[in-house]
Amino acid sequence: MKICGVDEAGRGPVIGPLVICAYCIDEKDTPELLKLNVKDSKLLTPKQREALYNKLKKLSKDFKLAVISAKEIDSRNAVGTNLNQLEALKIAELLDDLRPDVVYVDSPTSPKAEKFAEMIFKTSIHKDIKIIAEHRADQKYKICSAASIIAKVDRDDEIEMIKKELGFDFGSGYPADPITKRFVKEHWENSLSQYIRKSWGTIKELEKLKGQKTLTEFED
Repeated sequence: MKICGVDEAGRGPVIGPLVICAYCIDEKDTPELLKLNVKDSKLLTPKQREALYNKLKKLSKDFKLAVISAKEIDSRNAVGTNLNQLEALKIAELLDDLRPDVVYVDSPTSPKAEKFAEMIFKTSIHKDIKIIAEHRADQKYKICSAASIIAKVDRDDEIEMIKKELGFDFGSGYPADPITKRFVKEHWENSLSQYIRKSWGTIKELEKLKGQKTLTEFED
């Protein structure tokens, strides 16, 4: 039996892509996965993640990634597709390619985690896959922890490539990061903004402030 874990990295940031990993192993290889002592990527240091990332890629070549750019997140949002729906769509595409028997997914839907499984199932072409979606699945199931690690390392690599391309250190990319805040405030309207999620609340606030300033200038 082929089992699969699915998790993502980068739902919350205002800068950079959302990366989803679907990681599969044959059930007979589960003891080898357990030996690696994988954990949710958030509970590991960057060095630990890198080491496990390489071991997981050796254990199984049967995995796929979806890298969803800021531009795609914005364009989908503009036509009414929210992040949960977009993530479910991309996961369904990964599972249609991988064709596992059982899938464990870290669910973002609240309060009903199983709603996310339904969203994926409806979008999937193949209906012979059992999908189990739970909150904190990346902490409950080692196969999800594996997907979490690969998604996180790949997203971190994507962020570093963006920083090199732009020639700016914009911090973590999360809205609460002071370095990110400054970068977004200074560059959300210029040519460096291609990696900024303009559908995020952070940008909506800047647009609102700009509108208020423009109105004040007009009244003056």
